[in-house]
Amino acid sequence: MRAVIQRVENAWITVNGGEKQEMGAGLVVLFGVREGDDAADTLAVANKISQLRIFEDADGKMNVSPLELGLDCMVVSQFTLFADTKKGRRPSFVKAAKPDVAIPIYEKFLSEIQAAGFNKVVHGEFGADMQINLTNDGPVTIIIDTDEWRNS
Repeated sequence: MRAVIQRVENAWITVNGGEKQEMGAGLVVLFGVREGDDAADTLAVANKISQLRIFEDADGKMNVSPLELGLDCMVVSQFTLFADTKKGRRPSFVKAAKPDVAIPIYEKFLSEIQAAGFNKVVHGEFGADMQINLTNDGPVTIIIDTDEWRNS
């Protein structure tokens, strides 16, 4: 699994041209599932994200989690996080999990994020056409990759 986490002032998403889902300050999480992943790591990833101390305290140091501040979260499935660009100019996505594997893992991760205690959680839909607008804060971008956890 791979998650790209961005600290944001606000964000919104539309799915398949539908109604805009808006959020205030918090995190936008782009979430991808790699071939061979299973749902076992979803809770650990959700907990890590929700407790990341990447918001500033009174002294201006990144020392406060989004949960401590009662912030929001947006989760978007994104298979392109596993693009392989070694050969040619067209990315290959063979490392991304197929929908029959990825959808249940994405849904479990989404459930874990919703249970983590964020003020509000908005989300995309697996395989849908989505438009996302966000205002980066910092900018602060963190990448979590469960393969790195296993290899260290």
